Amino acid sequence: MHTENVLICGAGIAGPALAYWLDRYGYAVTVVERAPAPRPGGQAVDFKGATHRTVLERMGIWEEIHARRTGTTDTVFVDEHGQRLAFMSGDFTGGDVEILRGDLSRIMYERTAARCEYVFGDTVTALTDTEGGVRVEFERGAARTFDLVFGADGIRSRVRRLAFGPEREFVRHLGHYYCVAGASPWSTTAAGSRERATAHGYNTPGRLAVSGGPKAQQLYLFTAPELDYARDDVESQRRIVTEAYAGLGWQVPRMLEEMAAFDDFYLDSLSRVDMAKSGYTRGRVALVGDSGYGNTLGGFGTGLAVVGAYVIAGELALHDDHTVAFANYDAIMRRYAKIAGRSNAGRFLAPKTGYGIALRNRFLESPLWRLMSKYSDDASNDIELRDYPQLVAP
Repeated sequence: MHTENVLICGAGIAGPALAYWLDRYGYAVTVVERAPAPRPGGQAVDFKGATHRTVLERMGIWEEIHARRTGTTDTVFVDEHGQRLAFMSGDFTGGDVEILRGDLSRIMYERTAARCEYVFGDTVTALTDTEGGVRVEFERGAARTFDLVFGADGIRSRVRRLAFGPEREFVRHLGHYYCVAGASPWSTTAAGSRERATAHGYNTPGRLAVSGGPKAQQLYLFTAPELDYARDDVESQRRIVTEAYAGLGWQVPRMLEEMAAFDDFYLDSLSRVDMAKSGYTRGRVALVGDSGYGNTLGGFGTGLAVVGAYVIAGELALHDDHTVAFANYDAIMRRYAKIAGRSNAGRFLAPKTGYGIALRNRFLESPLWRLMSKYSDDASNDIELRDYPQLVAP
């Protein structure tokens, strides 16, 4: 039984999932999150295949996720006059079960809040890795020392920057930006809805606008080099989207007008985290989830996060020496996380040419699309889960 003090940075998905397992293995867990409280709503995320389900069942949350799942949303790609060009089934984009990110985070938080220390409204500012532990300085709280530190704070991970190096060394811009605006259409439906909805997507070269999708009321995806903008300046971000879609037809003018009034708004690049050379661990610090193997809109992020949390906690339960556990985690997840590094959703959803759009549409209507769906199913299960020790805590 372990009694080490550990710090997890990030209370989204990977953080609470890791907190669950480490607490059950006897660790004293602190989770720090810069947001003032658990974040509600958010985009829809999904799980697919036996591997994801096995981990969620071992956490005891599969049934609750299933009960609070969203409906299924198909996407119809249309021309400027609203005529159908291609169809993408929600059974592919939504996995076996889809749930709002905020609902999933809340389920995991509620399973850990009574036994783990959660510190909201704060973040780390410095990490000093020593032989006896990691001294952590915080933006607001007093400095503390922990035996291990885990970065579960997303693609823009501050822990990764502090422990591994500048973001530019590990995060690759994939040539696109995406924006979700307006609360998900499933936010106001009853839990466990089995409704089937239809979103409509409109392409011009390098741009996609989706109305009524599962991620939010609106989704925008467009090609752009790396942009210089303030992440806390929402109005300037709205202008970026408005300028990128100026002059487009279909329902885009109506969408842009509505976007200006939405409180729910998020803009970021499509980016891929590449830790192939460094691995996901360094000293007493380890990365879990998107901070180590994220790929925006790649389709595997949430599943990778919960599997990664299960693996690293289990390896620590097996080995008294964290260096052995970390090395095993690196080896296991490097192979499994390759599924996140092979895709670029931007090139598929927003081709840069009219010919590319037409080719994508023909592909969606062909039998080859079913082969791609099968590959996705196989990739999500491409890991042999170990049976780690029995849980210490109830």
